[in-house]
Amino acid sequence: MAHGLAGASLARSEAADKRIIPVILSGGTGSRLWPLSREAYPKQLLPLVSERTMLQETACRCADRSIYGAPVVIANVEHRFVIGEQLHALGVEDASIVLEPEGRNTAAAVTIASLLAAARNPDALILVMPADHNIQDVAAFDAAVARGAQAAREGQFVLFGIQPTYPATGYGYIKAEAEGRAGVFPVARFVEKPDEATARGWLEEGGYFWNSGMFLLPVSAFLEELGRLQPEILAACRQSVRHAAQDMDFMRLAAEPFCTQPSISVDYAVMEHTARAMVVPVDCGWTDVGSWSSLHEITTKDAAGNALVGDVVAEDVSGCYLRGEGQLVTAIGVEDLVVVATPDVVMVTKRGRDQEVKKLVERLKVDGHAAATQTVRVHRPWGFYQSIHNGDRFQVKRITVKPGEKLSLQKHYHRAEHWVVVNGTALVTRDDEQILLRENESVFLPLGSVHRLENPGKVELNVIEVQSGPYLGEDDIIRFEDVYQRSSAE
Repeated sequence: MAHGLAGASLARSEAADKRIIPVILSGGTGSRLWPLSREAYPKQLLPLVSERTMLQETACRCADRSIYGAPVVIANVEHRFVIGEQLHALGVEDASIVLEPEGRNTAAAVTIASLLAAARNPDALILVMPADHNIQDVAAFDAAVARGAQAAREGQFVLFGIQPTYPATGYGYIKAEAEGRAGVFPVARFVEKPDEATARGWLEEGGYFWNSGMFLLPVSAFLEELGRLQPEILAACRQSVRHAAQDMDFMRLAAEPFCTQPSISVDYAVMEHTARAMVVPVDCGWTDVGSWSSLHEITTKDAAGNALVGDVVAEDVSGCYLRGEGQLVTAIGVEDLVVVATPDVVMVTKRGRDQEVKKLVERLKVDGHAAATQTVRVHRPWGFYQSIHNGDRFQVKRITVKPGEKLSLQKHYHRAEHWVVVNGTALVTRDDEQILLRENESVFLPLGSVHRLENPGKVELNVIEVQSGPYLGEDDIIRFEDVYQRSSAE
């Protein structure tokens, strides 16, 4: 992938490029969709509404290179390899993946994207899209972008207001002025999430739209307005880009200046205070997939209004969202429930209270439950590992290595390991020797030995690892060499 959007390396010869630059925000954790979505592997990386992940669906939305330029993904550093792999699976090889050292909400992300785009072309437009939205009518969305583009080229900040279909209380609203031009209207005001009675009144009155959180922005005008309204954010982001480092195919923002800025949304930082805000109303089957209820809305349902996903058997059930991910879920005689079962967690709530799942996750964090943030399957750039059994001074894991990939050259101070090849071919480094293992063959790695596992074959390598010793934590890794340039903590 090409990730050279910063500073002097960017040629002004591309300044005439009129294509819109898609900016995909992929920094969220999606805690309201726990236990499926967790910090280690959040909802945008999951296939929630189709066979493709939410991130992939967003990238596909702007795949027409006659209209859109190469996408920029603003991402959490921990997800960089998965994001790269998912884009590669789509054939998107020209994306720029920019890594935030910490989450600082959307104002920082949009500012970073604007700075990078402006370095390439001061007249550029960026289309900012969260990676976790679902749009069913992409043609209608494209038409809305086209309507907004002229206003954006004239220096206006274009928001996309979703035509409300019911009195939603989970979204902020945009009130549009009555008079507009070519389907673009000045923003009269922003309003917070209302109660149901207020939302119903707005629906009857008309002129109110759900705030989608998507924007079409002229980067130079946006940066100028940001400098007037939020100079500390602009200064911090400038320094973070100026001192950014290249990390393989990724751009790693400088942490110290980036983390000094406040965590604030672009709505609060700029949109609610500027006179440049315009709104394009659009009816495109949009959903902010932010809760189990919203996922229930867009999932195919049976005659009783149930969305049944995965291994599920239900009798005399209505209005439920039931999902089995690795476990069988059964239900009898219940209604309006959300039941989600993963290999390590079962979560049950009423649909009307599923917004409170986020509070549950916070409580689990305080109580020290690893399941609050971690998945059973831990993804790595070379594949994944999954704990099968934990015992007294021993642990059994499954390790899956993708073809051509390898783990780091490493050693442990507190544990020995035994590897058994289930299928595929393993090339094992053990101190000064290399050992080729095939199906049903094994090797012992004594405590303190320098070792590495790699897959030289063309199919996945699956290994059962048995660890034994007084301490089996993942931080007992000393890396000597790593093709992914990770630290011991990653």
